[in-house]
Amino acid sequence: MKTAVVTGANRGIGLELAKQLLESGYKVHATYRNDSGGLSEIDSELLSIHQLDVRDLNAVSGLSDSIEGSIDILVNNAGIADGRWQSISEIDMEHALEVLHVNSVSPVLVTQQMLGKLSSDSVIVMMSSLMGSISDCRSGRSYAYRASKTALNMFSMAMKNELDALGISLLIMHPGWVETDMGGPNAPLSTKESVNGIMQRIHEQDLALSGRYVEFDGTPIEW
Repeated sequence: MKTAVVTGANRGIGLELAKQLLESGYKVHATYRNDSGGLSEIDSELLSIHQLDVRDLNAVSGLSDSIEGSIDILVNNAGIADGRWQSISEIDMEHALEVLHVNSVSPVLVTQQMLGKLSSDSVIVMMSSLMGSISDCRSGRSYAYRASKTALNMFSMAMKNELDALGISLLIMHPGWVETDMGGPNAPLSTKESVNGIMQRIHEQDLALSGRYVEFDGTPIEW
């Protein structure tokens, strides 16, 4: 049986990913930070729920140690928004650092601690955003969130060669503008539509495609 780990899986895209992975027959280890949310409503023997702060080295290491066998899919989905600050003067620097820690550094920490459980043919999914594209940044704003996703992209590409040597493929995803707590009610995509596409990208992923930065429908994104 194949195994997947999804961080930040208590709601939104992470929750729908956990559901669709379960439907595909994966044993899923799903994490949440404070509130298990929709995970508590899933009735499946294949689901293991873990309270986890992705910034906590000991907690992440403990989760890795608790997982039996290898991990086939690791989805670094946990993330937080910034204040959508409109000007430099509005930036809350303390919160900006928290955004960078959770969105940029923590996925690397999780990958680092899970690396020993990954095997050749494993896939790591970094949940990035179109807002991480420097080429696409015309409106500005959302300073910390944009910077955090750009940093995540660079962390990901910096580790690509090392992962290639291990046979591990890396997928950098933009899930689209999705109707979630973060995306808001005006977003054109449902979580199901987004995750349907993400799952297709995961299943078609191989080493030759490692390091691609794409939208949920497979459209490439300019860095």
